[in-house]
Formats: sequence, C-alpha cells, structure tokens
Amino acid sequence: MAEQTSPELTIRDAGEGDAAACVAIYRPFVLDTAVSFEITPPTEAEMAARIREASGTHAWLVAEAGGEVAGYAYARPFAAREAYRWSCETSIYLSSRHRGAGVGRSLYQALLDRLTERGFRVAVGKMTLPNPASEGLHAALGFRPVGVHRRIGFKNGAWYDVAITQRELTTDEDPPTEPR
Repeated sequence: MAEQTSPELTIRDAGEGDAAACVAIYRPFVLDTAVSFEITPPTEAEMAARIREASGTHAWLVAEAGGEVAGYAYARPFAAREAYRWSCETSIYLSSRHRGAGVGRSLYQALLDRLTERGFRVAVGKMTLPNPASEGLHAALGFRPVGVHRRIGFKNGAWYDVAITQRELTTDEDPPTEPR
C-alpha cells in the first residue's frame, strides 16, 4: 500500500517499530475502560508480535498526525475454521488527542480498502456497549448491526454487552480467490 497522505495525516503500514506508540494508545483502553476486554496491557514485544502477525495475514495500519502515531487499525481472522478465511474482524484505536477529527474514519476506510484489495469479502466489527463513538463510526462506514452478545464480558465490576456489526467488502457472488 502506498502511503495515504494529506497535509495533516499520513496513513501507512505499521511496523514492529510502532509497537511502543500502539501500546501507549491502547493502554488506557485496557486499564480504564471496558472497550477492550483485556485486563493487562500488552508489552511492546507482545504488541510487536501482534503487528507482525496481523500484517502478514491481513493488515495493520497506523495514522500519523503531526509526526506522531494518532491511532491504529488492524484486521485478524474472524474465526479459525477454514471456510471463514474470506472474513475478518477489524479493530481501531485512537489516542485521546485525535478523536472526533476524522482520523478514525480515514484510518478505518484505508483498512477496509486494503482488506478489499487483498480479497477479503466481509469485515466484522465488535464493540462493547454503550460506545456511541464506535457505533457511529461503524455506521458511517457502512457496517450494519447483525447481533448483540448479551452480558458476555465482565470487567471493572460490571457485565457488558458486545454489539456485532458487519460490512460486505464486495458484493461479488463468484467463487472467491484466496485472500492475499
């Protein structure tokens, strides 16, 4: 993928060298919210491994604004069974300083474009409820609600629901080629 740039924003493939910035963005979601159901933030080495794995099979992108990583988005396999290989689960995280400025929409759209180029057919987004910002972002990018897991996660002393949304990346009905 060529870098997508504007005067304020650059979206590019992530590398293992972005692990520290990604951990810094993700850590508050793990420690202070139920947005992530992880309890312990990953180390830089663990995040670098996640970036390497996602980049090798799907995609991991970062958005830079003003020379700093403002957020990241990635995809991973939706499920382990082979027939699911054309579907993926997507995630996006933004630093608190870069929310509500269009960074998330640009970054997520770039991720969806990359997944489409690689031959994936369906993107699935899951979000802890309530989460109006994430619900709005997914709706704006064409994801549609397909279900809710009720009281599926317990964190910070409370049970949480998880909404499931889905977006077709292509409407092609032909037999799929293998994702690249």
